[in-house]
Amino acid sequence: MTSGDPNLSVIMSERRQLINLAYRLLGSLADAEDVVQETYARWYAMSREQQEAIKSPGAWLTTVASRICLDLLGSARARREKYVGEWIPEPVPDQTELTKPTDPADRVTLDESINMAFLVVLESMTPAERVTFILHDVFRYPFPEVATIVGRTPAACRQLATSARRRLRNAEATAAPAPAADRAAIVRNFKQAWEAKDIEALIGLLDPSATAIGDGGGLVSAALHPVEGGETVARYFADLAERIGEFELVERTVNGQPGLVVMEDDQTAAVLAFDVTANKITHIWAIRNPEKLRPWQV
Repeated sequence: MTSGDPNLSVIMSERRQLINLAYRLLGSLADAEDVVQETYARWYAMSREQQEAIKSPGAWLTTVASRICLDLLGSARARREKYVGEWIPEPVPDQTELTKPTDPADRVTLDESINMAFLVVLESMTPAERVTFILHDVFRYPFPEVATIVGRTPAACRQLATSARRRLRNAEATAAPAPAADRAAIVRNFKQAWEAKDIEALIGLLDPSATAIGDGGGLVSAALHPVEGGETVARYFADLAERIGEFELVERTVNGQPGLVVMEDDQTAAVLAFDVTANKITHIWAIRNPEKLRPWQV
């Protein structure tokens, strides 16, 4: 890349869009950054004549990044089988809450398409379903354009999107999600009950069928299997507070939703994301894998 490149500003202005797309496709900020780097490497591997022959550099970059993601998703299932314990998408912070914000071009836009519950459902989709759904339903690409990216017909892409939407509907709770202010209050109450090791208060905040899932990646301790049932989850967190010893809980926005950060010795030890419906916590995702906590370290 040189300052004399007339395409440079146009090309680099696409970076944030590509980061946002790749993160939603892969559920990993680190992998998304790698994909964007590889996409730009392929652009600059072309001659100036080849670059100038491309009518829409932005569309070219999106196509290349999406195809790299599609390939990575195809191999991800095999990698996840070797992963120690449960795999949870990498949590994304709200940059306004950080002491060291990232470059604006590397920031992920916080909206409903990155909340943890949504990303977890995306994990259940086939690679083609996920890419088609994200490109069409989230980024509003028309099916003919999506078809050229995923190598299917527009009709087949419509079917993939329909299947993806069905997975989302099946995963959604029958009760409506709690309003944002209510979610924040419930997470705050969970924080206070956890700090007090108040099992009864924790039980009162949790849905009877609540599930807690931890992700240590085999690098730090975490429950290897989901903890199920409101009372069991409450006792698990109360016991965890006893075992951890000194720790601080900080309210933070996690993937656009109210969440908590566990601080030990002034370092981020865990990030907790919550799903709240009918004013009860239905899911807790606790990410402890230090490789997924890079953006959260102070």
